[in-house]
Amino acid sequence: MDSRIPRLRRKLTRIPWTPGRSHSFGEERHEFRLGPRLPKARADAFEAEHGVELPRPYRDFLAHMGGSGASPYYGLIPLENCTLFTMNVKDGGQDGRGFRRAHRPTSRGDLFLHIIERGCSDLVLVSVSGPLTGRVLIGNADGFWGPNVSSAPDFLAWYERWLDHMAAGQDNRALELTSPRLRTHPDRHRLAPKI
Repeated sequence: MDSRIPRLRRKLTRIPWTPGRSHSFGEERHEFRLGPRLPKARADAFEAEHGVELPRPYRDFLAHMGGSGASPYYGLIPLENCTLFTMNVKDGGQDGRGFRRAHRPTSRGDLFLHIIERGCSDLVLVSVSGPLTGRVLIGNADGFWGPNVSSAPDFLAWYERWLDHMAAGQDNRALELTSPRLRTHPDRHRLAPKI
């Protein structure tokens, strides 16, 4: 187990749910609570079925924190409902960088796992193969903005940044959970300055 897990548990318990607190337009779904922990056998089965290896920090979170629930936006998706995507460089929407479902994952190409529900065609993904393995990305399936790669080195660091912002009373818009390129998002006029 990653040594950061106990600290993350403590931080999460200090954030009680109050309606409208995080402005995450989905917090009422998870109420800052995590679902049951993911058994090792289910994580192993997912990896075998999809031919991927989950990044260790993300897998440790599922196994030792919870397999769904509390996270930015609408919440962490249970692993069995997560979908693999590839980057659609040629056929993406306006800027040509959308994501498409990976129908037959192979060792070639970068794969991204949709892990957090953000709404509409927006995606929060963790890279499971390629040079960005382990990093969190936020993008749009239709390529209308992004993708933005988090400056956090892995899922646990990204999640802790969110907890720290929530504990400080800041909302998701002030979070800038991703790289500064987030400012190119169509809703940039509603985003708070970088903290």
